[in-house]
Amino acid sequence: MFWEATMNANALNWLLEPDSPGVRYLALRDLAGLSIDDSELDKARQEAHEFGPIAKILDEMDDSGYWAEPGPGYNPKYRGSVWSLIMLSQLGASADLDDRIQRACEYMMENSISDNGQFTVYGTPSTTADCLQGNMCAALIDLGFNDPRMHKAIDWLARSVTGEGIAPNTDRKASLRYYAGKCGPGFLCGANNKLPCAWGAIKVMLALSKLPKEYRNDLVDDAITQGVDFLFSTDLADAEYPSGWNEKPSGNWWKFGFPVFYITDLLQNVAVLVDLGYARDPRLKRSLVLIRDKRDQDGRWILDYHYTGKTWIDFGEKKQPNKWVTLRALRVLSKVN
Repeated sequence: MFWEATMNANALNWLLEPDSPGVRYLALRDLAGLSIDDSELDKARQEAHEFGPIAKILDEMDDSGYWAEPGPGYNPKYRGSVWSLIMLSQLGASADLDDRIQRACEYMMENSISDNGQFTVYGTPSTTADCLQGNMCAALIDLGFNDPRMHKAIDWLARSVTGEGIAPNTDRKASLRYYAGKCGPGFLCGANNKLPCAWGAIKVMLALSKLPKEYRNDLVDDAITQGVDFLFSTDLADAEYPSGWNEKPSGNWWKFGFPVFYITDLLQNVAVLVDLGYARDPRLKRSLVLIRDKRDQDGRWILDYHYTGKTWIDFGEKKQPNKWVTLRALRVLSKVN
């Protein structure tokens, strides 16, 4: 099988080393096949929250529930609340294990989300974007945050894809409309020269792939169908999506990194489609081969893209084998048997 041919026992043992409690917990949870109530997994989860990167990021949080500066949390990059919550979600943090996470999520809802459910840069609905909306919805779901306002956030997320019930950005009297940034349905984005943005689409699909059943409805299903069709509109390995003012796709598509913010790579694109139920789709074949072929002889993947010195904590040295990237790759490949 593809997974068995790809998996390297040394790579898994590397991820399970006790000196990396954050990676170890997620490797036990996602790769080692432990049951959810396994005592070893529970211990690793506790240690990840107490001694790993989760603890270091939470130590930087203000008691009120924000990072760096009060307000919507988009700024400063990449230490504000938006980026800190995204990192925590990708580290496997849980609101059930630390009440500071719950406090931070509540602060975000009070200061960033608009009346119609848009997460915003400056507190106004005109400053929303697919990448921000998708990332925040996905992060809050992963963190275990349950709040009625999330229904509005998901509703906007789905409607912003299909266009249902949303007026054009020229209709300034409409109570629910597009704006200059998020300028139309189907992932149209002002920052991408008003063309569909694949980075934004992946973030939207990331959030929708994580939805609990109570959030699923016909509107969400229609949004997922449109999103999947768009992501498969080109071979993922080529990433020939609309690229704004550039003639060629961004080279970042083929640079695997950690954490993953609005800049998106092939690995996340494949991961989202796999989680949406397309693990056996033949259209993923070239991408899966590309992912597998990027590993080294020890079954590890290097850190191609990084935010060293920009976030609260660094996650490895560029161009060196990286546990977080290896975890990301093995997660995907473990689901495509």
